[in-house]
Amino acid sequence: MIPFKNRFHGHNSLRFVYKNGQAVRTRLVTIKVISNQHRKQTRIAVVVSKKIFKKAVQRNRVRRQIYEYARQRLLESQDIHDIAIIVSSGEILTTPHTEMTEMLNQLFIQAGL
Repeated sequence: MIPFKNRFHGHNSLRFVYKNGQAVRTRLVTIKVISNQHRKQTRIAVVVSKKIFKKAVQRNRVRRQIYEYARQRLLESQDIHDIAIIVSSGEILTTPHTEMTEMLNQLFIQAGL
């Protein structure tokens, strides 16, 4: 799991990334990224809507998988960014783990992370 200091705190930070961040999309996931010089560490938020998964168990499972990927990826990054990962399709739950990590790799590369 990703450390608490690397997570978003509050809706205003997330709203700022939504409004001003650069978006990179696939049919399953959208990543919004903005550079943040006011912070000392990269922060990440994973957003899974109730419209996508009604059950909290499913939302949390997807969230945990993406946070684990992001934790491993954070060790490589030297730049400081605010990153919002938004799940936009329920198909991600049935997607194999290797395919999901490959898709997230491509998104992170396209976003310049």
